[in-house]
Amino acid sequence: MISEPELVGGEEFPAGQVLAPEPAEPKPPRTGRPWLWALGGAVVASAVWAGGLYAYGRSQEGGPDLAGYRTVADLCAKAELKGLVGALGAKSSDVGASAENHAALDTAHCSLTLGPPETGHGVSITYRLHKVTDPGPEYAARYESSAWGDFQRVDGVGETAYFLLHPGDEGAEMAVLDGQVELEISVSAQSVWDEDADTGQPAKGTAKADLSGIDTLLAQDLIALMAALKK
Repeated sequence: MISEPELVGGEEFPAGQVLAPEPAEPKPPRTGRPWLWALGGAVVASAVWAGGLYAYGRSQEGGPDLAGYRTVADLCAKAELKGLVGALGAKSSDVGASAENHAALDTAHCSLTLGPPETGHGVSITYRLHKVTDPGPEYAARYESSAWGDFQRVDGVGETAYFLLHPGDEGAEMAVLDGQVELEISVSAQSVWDEDADTGQPAKGTAKADLSGIDTLLAQDLIALMAALKK
């Protein structure tokens, strides 16, 4: 039987025990420079903020290229309609203009009569200036799948243009997309009804007119109006 070791000349350690080095005296914490980290974080944050502010500024101040088109208060004053006037008669006095302005979209309307007030052709003009979004992706789909009739593509007027002749020469219309602008001119026959007479027929109506070739006149007047809307 093995007895416990005796203490001879000093302290003995039990057999099999491994001597571990005395733990080193803990070093003082590294002082470092926390303000450099804080400064670095502030610089990064400032850069991100400045980049966001720059992008925001570009989106607010830059926006899409309007190609010179302007906000219009009186669309009728801009529309000379020389082609239509030559074919259908002079502008009558019953002219109506309206306009609505918004940060994203300006809209202007004009309605008038060419020829005698009660027997002439009604003309409607619409102007839309898109100041933020691009109207292009949805424009063609609107006219190529229109329930109002078979619109025909027209070349040489703006970016994209469509023309429709109403059955029986009752009217016609042409619409054009030019960059951020949509512009439409429609011509239609008018009818005046007598409320006291129940004949089923209008008391007065637009004089019959030959509208063949009106697509050329509408194209000429639209091109002239697009130029006027940039002045």
